[in-house]
This record gives sequence, C-alpha cells and structure tokens, in this order.
Amino acid sequence: MTQAALPESPEPPEAARSDPPEAPSSETTAPAPETSGAAQAPFPAAPATAPAARPWWRRLRRTSQLTPPDPDRELALAAAASGPTSLLYRSPFQIGFLLTLGGLVAFGLLGIVVALQSVLILVVLSLFLALGLNPLVENLHRSGPPRGLAVTIVALALIVLMILGAWAVLPLLTEQANILIQNAPGYLQGLRENAQVAEFDGQYDVINRVSQMLTSGAWVEWMFGGIMGAGAAIANVVFSLVVTLVLTLWFLASLPSIKETIYQLAPASRRPRVKYLAGEMFRRIGGYMSGLFTVVLLATGSAFVFLNAVGLGSLSLALAVVVAVFAFIPLVGPTISMLIVSLVAFSNNTTTGIITLVFFLLYQQVDAYLLQPRIFSKSVNVPGPLIVLAAISGGILFGIAGALLAIPTVASLLLIYREVLVPALDRA
Repeated sequence: MTQAALPESPEPPEAARSDPPEAPSSETTAPAPETSGAAQAPFPAAPATAPAARPWWRRLRRTSQLTPPDPDRELALAAAASGPTSLLYRSPFQIGFLLTLGGLVAFGLLGIVVALQSVLILVVLSLFLALGLNPLVENLHRSGPPRGLAVTIVALALIVLMILGAWAVLPLLTEQANILIQNAPGYLQGLRENAQVAEFDGQYDVINRVSQMLTSGAWVEWMFGGIMGAGAAIANVVFSLVVTLVLTLWFLASLPSIKETIYQLAPASRRPRVKYLAGEMFRRIGGYMSGLFTVVLLATGSAFVFLNAVGLGSLSLALAVVVAVFAFIPLVGPTISMLIVSLVAFSNNTTTGIITLVFFLLYQQVDAYLLQPRIFSKSVNVPGPLIVLAAISGGILFGIAGALLAIPTVASLLLIYREVLVPALDRA
C-alpha cells in the first residue's frame, strides 16, 4: 500500500521573506530625496523631543577661565621636539649653574692629573717599555710556546740579567764612584794648569768653591736636602724602579687584551681602520724603544772599550754607566756625558783629555748620522726639527722620562695627522 506524497509547502512570498524594516532614526527628519520616475512618499518625521536633563554633577561648570596659551612656551616645546633647545629659551640661572659646575669638574680633574703626574708618567713609561719588549715575546711565541710562557721566559731572563749585572757591576761601580768623588778636588786642582782655566778661576774662584763643596759634603745638602732628603730620594728611585718593573710585566702579559679593549671603543664600521692605526702606533713605539736600547748599548760599550784603551781603566765602568744614563736623553744627553768624561780625562792628563773629547765628538757624529738613522728608519718617521723640539719640550716638562717619551709620542701624533686629519681635510 503506497503512501500518498505529501504536498510540498509553498515558499512564502517575497514580501513575507524579507526582514522587517528598521525603525527610522530619530535624527532623520528630512524626507528622502526624490528619484526619477514615480514619486515616493517621504519618511514620516519623528516628533521633536525635549533634550534630556543632565545630571546635577554635570551641571556644575567651571567658574574660572583657562590659562591663555603661552606662545614662547609653545615655541620652546616645538624646538625641543624638533632638535636641541636654544639658549634663548633657558634660564640665565640654569646656564650659569651649568657653566660653573662644568668649570669645577674640569678644575677638579686637572688637579687630579697634576697630583698623579708622577704615577701617570710611570704608567706611560711602563707601557712603552712593554711595547719595546713585545717584539721579543712575539718572536718567541711564533717559535712554539704560548704567549703566557713566552712572557714568563722574557720576564725571567730580564730579571736574571738585572740581578747578574748588579752583582757583577755594583761593587766595582761603587768603588770607582768613591774614587771619582774622592779625587774630584784633585782633578779640579789639576785644571789650573791650563792658562785659560786658571785665568777664569782667578776671577771667579770657581775651583775652590766646588772643591770645598765636595770635601765638606755640602753637595748632598744641595742636591737632596740633607741625609733625610738623600734617603727619601733613594727610596723614591727604588719604588719607581719596582713599580715600573711590575707594571711593565703586567702590560706585557695583558697587551693583547688591552689592544682589543682599545679596538672595541671604535664603531664597528671603522674598527678595521682603528686596528690598523693603533697597530701602527704600537709598532712604532715598540720599534723606537727597542732601537733606543740598541743605541744605548752601543754607546756604553764603545765608551767602556775606549776608556780602557786610553788608560782610564780604573774609572772606565763608572764613566760608562754615566754615558749609558745620559744616552737615554735625546740630543742633550750625549753632550752632557761627553763633558763629564772629558773633564775627568783632562784632570788626569791634557793629552788624554783632548783624545777623549775628539773621540766623543766623532762618535756623536757617527751616532747621529749613521747609527740612529739606520736603526730608526723603519720604526720612527719623524722630521729632525720635530725630534729636537719634542726632546727639549719633554725634558723641560717631565724631566728624563719626558724626554724619553717625547719622540714616540710625536711619532704617534704625526701618524694620526698623516692618516686621519689630512685625508679628512682632502675629502672636505
């Protein structure tokens, strides 16, 4: 038995399926615009309603007026948003306070630098000595051992060399120095045999005054301020030597990390250029210090051999040490040592004095025009007048240490001038 198919329900008409129209907004009061064709009936206007009453707390109004805008303040805020603020928009008291504070800070830093002048000189001298010994460490490091072991070997060799040298030389040096001081009045009296010196001494009585000062021990009072002053001077020298040695070894061991720290201060884009300039400066300073030690050894050895050859063997070691000490002072040092050694030679014998004076004059010419140019040609590229001015200025400002550090400092500044300032000016 089949079931009759149920009739499908007819779909609702289009009007029934459409959504009910939204109620017209209360704000719509105007009829819709007419369109072409049949006229459409306008929407019915909504009845006008009275505005709702505001709560009481909103009815409270401000009785005072707002502060009128300040044009200067608006300009200052706009300038601060766009860039640095002009001094015209700052208080004069603020400017004066900042200037005074900056001056006090600068004055305090300058006072600290002046108070720590001797310590800073020892630090810079130790750094330069470390740069001078660094080529030995680098050569030893390339042969196989690590850098720490290479630094230890160089440091132990340096300490052993100093101890052996002091043990072998110090007793003889003390004996010859005592002989030189005891015989100094006799040497001065022997100068009176020269007619010109005798005439000069007759007018000013220089020889007797110097002889009395040496025999009475007044020279100690004049140089050091008495026994306590001499002890303090010796203690300062020993302390400076120990501190310099310790700092030199520390700088020598930490030199790679110090270089990396310096390199990191530069921006990453310019770091290769900074590495090149810093490496070139370190190379020049180290080459100068190594070459200076070579020059001093040659001068000391030549003086020792010559003094033994002319009959001053009893004083040869003491006078050679004098030559070595003054050889570290550029320009004026060799001249001072020549005068001291020639004076001792003249007091012994006139002929010996003349020969000694001629020898040191010739050696200075050979050293200035043959040895030092060959030694320093690859390490320091500084014109002669700058070397003279740097050595004199450094000696006047900081003594022997200043004269010693002046030339490598000028070489570094000259490198910066040639490699940085001149190209920047050419590009401008």
